[in-house]
Order: sequence, then C-alpha cells, then structure tokens
Amino acid sequence: MIKNTAYAALATLLYLTSSTTIAGDAAAGKTRAAACAACHGLNGIGTQPIYPNLAGQKAEYITQTLVGFKSGDRKNAIMNAMAAPLSDSDIANLAAYYSSLKCQ
Repeated sequence: MIKNTAYAALATLLYLTSSTTIAGDAAAGKTRAAACAACHGLNGIGTQPIYPNLAGQKAEYITQTLVGFKSGDRKNAIMNAMAAPLSDSDIANLAAYYSSLKCQ
C-alpha cells in the first residue's frame, strides 16, 4: 500500500512538473464544469456544507486532486466515478476555470 502511494505521489509530481503539462482553457473548463455544478455550484461554491468550494483554489491543487481521484489514490466513490472519464485536457481546463473564479 505504501509502495503504491509513493508511486502515485511520484507520478503526480512528475505530471505537475512536466514541461508537457497542458495549459488549461477556462472557457472550456466552464463548459465541462456543468457536470460538477450539482455539488460544487455554478460559481464554484459548494451547494451543501459537505461539498468543498472550488472557486479560487489554485490550479495546481485542483489538478493534483482530480488526478488523485482519477487514479484512485484519493478515495471517494462519487469523485472517483466523476474523475474517471476526465482527460488531461479536461482536468487542466477545470483547474483553469475554478482557479479563475473569485472566492466568496
């Protein structure tokens, strides 16, 4: 288990520091975020106290979090299922969009 976590952490680090990291498109991220709005709100503010606010989070944090959910390193049945079909571009676009929003 620790070995897998270490490999996943290394993979995430390499992904985040890679020169081939995809620059996000906030407009495309806004479109893709429609699927996220039920829990995270249209403006990135959680619709219920149990759902985190995404507005104003750093793009790197959102990217790392979504990569973790997609890989299964972060465990949450809903988010693992939501992140599974995301491409690298989708993740970068969502990160660009949510990081562009103002915290409230």
